Amino acid sequence: MILGVELREDAVVAVVADDRGVVAARGKRDGQNATSAADAVRAALSGASVSAIGIAVRDPLEDAISGTIAAAAGAAGVSTPPRIVTRGCAVALGEYWVGVAQGANLVVALTAADCVHAGLIVKGQPFEGAHGVAGAAAWLALNPVEREDYRKRGCLEAEIGEAGIVRRLVWRIKSGDRSRVLDMAGGDLAAITVHQIFDAARAGDGVSISVVRDTARYIGMAIANLVAITDPDIVILGGLMAGAADQLLQPSQTEALRRLPRTIADSLTVAVATLGEDGSALGAARAAMLAR
Repeated sequence: MILGVELREDAVVAVVADDRGVVAARGKRDGQNATSAADAVRAALSGASVSAIGIAVRDPLEDAISGTIAAAAGAAGVSTPPRIVTRGCAVALGEYWVGVAQGANLVVALTAADCVHAGLIVKGQPFEGAHGVAGAAAWLALNPVEREDYRKRGCLEAEIGEAGIVRRLVWRIKSGDRSRVLDMAGGDLAAITVHQIFDAARAGDGVSISVVRDTARYIGMAIANLVAITDPDIVILGGLMAGAADQLLQPSQTEALRRLPRTIADSLTVAVATLGEDGSALGAARAAMLAR
């Protein structure tokens, strides 16, 4: 059995999987620190033993997470060092292993939630770049305007990450546009969530529809850039893009296709991630399996 762990911004998710990618047990704890990591791993193991551990992180070079990684590895009780991959790489690898991308030669995943990541799988193996951080899609430059949030979080993350989508709607309300999202949030701008925006758009709220449309445009631009460089068999959209696929999948694909030459566009498949909350942790487990 293999242990896969995902370190999110606000939680740690752990899964125990067999060689076929079947999840035998799960553990999740709020917070991203040594205690939550160890507790999530112990909850997933429930006394069982594993032969290897893989951990999906935002940035493998980030010093602040070293203690959390060590705590997860220590709780796993394995003798070999953990295999560390980016969260984007893990999503792509999980979907290639047991998800929507099975059998594809070249897979690109783009996922957005609190942060934005991408991953690239070539013939079943992760492409991680010279320093292990390939797929840092948050930093794709899609707008020539200089903004403080672009410099802090990256252009793409500032536009399609959860906080960025909410920020754009708040800007619209502050400029005088009326949106039912404000009522959904009890009149408190600080309480607005991205899920409220998608729900309001489904219900016909014009401002939310406009914000979602702009989000899809940025996603499509990102897809086009990733595809132009890699020429993949399939692009997988995960995170909030999967949760709001009814609103984002088709317009994002349309935007991407109109920005690509027909020789690439005609063979492109864009699909939604299928592994849900387990996806990144499963991909981390697969990475550990490949490293054995």
